[in-house]
Amino acid sequence: MKKIAVFADVQNIYYTTRQAYGRQFNYRKLWQRLGAEGDIVSAIAYATHRSDDKQLKFQDALKHIGFTVKLKPYIQRSDGSAKGDWDVGIAIDVMDIAKDVDVVVLLSGDGDFDLLLDKVRKDYAVSAEVYGVPALTANSLIDAASIYHPVDEDLLL
Repeated sequence: MKKIAVFADVQNIYYTTRQAYGRQFNYRKLWQRLGAEGDIVSAIAYATHRSDDKQLKFQDALKHIGFTVKLKPYIQRSDGSAKGDWDVGIAIDVMDIAKDVDVVVLLSGDGDFDLLLDKVRKDYAVSAEVYGVPALTANSLIDAASIYHPVDEDLLL
């Protein structure tokens, strides 16, 4: 049975599915799909912490599904922009875990992860699968993936 590790860039998936479809991603459906393909040995969801009731319920739901939820403080800058970037944290965790699994699954459309996927595919001989919204996933990330899964109607709430 394949050992699978899942890494969810929650902010990216939230905003891209909302922008493209006006809907939310169905993490439970993804879990069921991946669980049918192998053993999910690690699943981490990276999010921002805002002490908002809806977010807390969502994070609890992710934990109930089986995800470990890692939180970073939400930072509102004086110019109105916000920061809650998990790219480095995701990269570190992928590098740590990839050597022990057969498949790395990344939920993100962020092209910054293309080099990471190239590296783990080459160095650890793992399959690197990406789930992302087609119109909002960087071509470089799609090209770096072993398999690209477009997020469409069947993975939305």
